[in-house]
Amino acid sequence: MNNAAASLETSRDDDDIELAYPPRFSYGERVIARSVVRNDGTYGGHDIGDVLVHKGEIGYVIHINTFLQQFYIYAVDFVESGHRVGMRAKELCTLDNLPAEVLAQLGAGADALHTLGSARPTGAP
Repeated sequence: MNNAAASLETSRDDDDIELAYPPRFSYGERVIARSVVRNDGTYGGHDIGDVLVHKGEIGYVIHINTFLQQFYIYAVDFVESGHRVGMRAKELCTLDNLPAEVLAQLGAGADALHTLGSARPTGAP
C-alpha cells in the first residue's frame, strides 16, 4: 500500500502516545477526509503535489498500522478517487459511529448518512 507521507508528519503538538489507547476507527468503517492530501513523492504514478484525496472524500478503513511507535495509521480506500492512503486519526472523521448528540443535531439529515459512500443508495434498484 502506498502512503502520502505528508499526512504522517509529526509536530511538537503530537506529544500524546495514541498507541496507549485503542484505535479510534475499525476495519471497514466509513470515514471522511477532514483535509486535502497531496502526494509528497511516495505515492507512485502521480506527481509530487498531486491531490490524492479531497477534503470531504469518503473512504473505508482497510488496515490499521502504527508509525514511530506513537501513532495509529489508518489505510483508507477512497473509492471515488481509487486511492489508498495512510492517514492519521486527526485527518479523519467517522460516518458510522457519530455520537448521539451529533445525530440529534442532524435531525432528519442523519438518515442520509447511511447512503454516503455507498456505490448504490440503500433501496435503489
